[in-house]
Amino acid sequence: MQTDMVLSETRAGYRVVTLNRPDRLNSFGAGMHAKLLDALAAAEADKTCRALLLTGAGRGFCAGQDLSDVAATPGETPDLGATIETNYNPLVRKLRDLPMPVICAVNGVAAGAGANLAFACDIVLAARSAKFIQAFAKIGLIPDCGGSWLLPRLAGRARARGMALLAEPLTADQAESWGLIWKAIDDAALMDEAHRLAAHLATQPTAGLALIKQALDAAETNDLDRQLDLERDLQGRAGRTADYAEGVAAFFDKRTPRFTGRT
Repeated sequence: MQTDMVLSETRAGYRVVTLNRPDRLNSFGAGMHAKLLDALAAAEADKTCRALLLTGAGRGFCAGQDLSDVAATPGETPDLGATIETNYNPLVRKLRDLPMPVICAVNGVAAGAGANLAFACDIVLAARSAKFIQAFAKIGLIPDCGGSWLLPRLAGRARARGMALLAEPLTADQAESWGLIWKAIDDAALMDEAHRLAAHLATQPTAGLALIKQALDAAETNDLDRQLDLERDLQGRAGRTADYAEGVAAFFDKRTPRFTGRT
C-alpha cells in the first residue's frame, strides 16, 4: 500500500515534518521532493507555526537520492543537472529562506543529499548512532543539495575536502566536534530534546529570529562594511517589532516575556 512519503503534524506553535520512506531509509524517490517542498510552504503559510522540526521515520534520516529513480539505461546518460535544478535547488532555497527556526533531528544515517539537507537546517541534533556520509565520490558525483557551499563553511576547507573526496562516514560525535551540527544526543533522548527545542523556539520572537538567520547567511559572503550596513538595517526593523517592545517591558518588569512572533 502506498503511504505518504512526507508527513506533517501540527503541534502547539510548531510543525513536525517527517520523511516517510523507512523501507528505503527515506531516500528521495519520485515526487518526494515536491511533497517536502509543499510541507515547507504550508508551514510558512501557517501564521501559528513559529518553528519547524524535520526528522525521518524508522532507522534512518535520509539516504539521499534513490538511485533507482535516476539510473541510466544502457546507451543513455541521465541529465542530473536538470534533476538538481528541478528537485533539490528549490528545496534548499525554501528551507534556508523559511522565516522561522528549523531544527533537524537526525535519527539515523544521513547520506549524500540527506546529509546536506540536514546541514542546511538552522539547528541540527543527531542521535549518537547516526552517521553522516558525503557518498557522492563513490559514484563519481559532486556534493549537491548545497553541500559544496555548506561543507567548507561549517567544517573548514581541509575537513570539507576530506569528507567530499574520501566519502568516509562521520559519527555524530565527530560532526559535533567539527562544528557541523549543534549537538550529539543519546538515541533515546533525541526526539524529546528536539521537541523541547522546537516548543521553546515557538515561544520566542520569531520575526527577530528570522532576521538573525538573514544576517548570519549574508555574513558568509559580505565584507565587514556591507555586513555593518545590513546589521543597521535589520536592527532597525527588529526595533520596530512588538516583540522588541515586549522584551524590554518584560526585562524591566522582571517577568517572562510573552512574544507573539509577529513583525
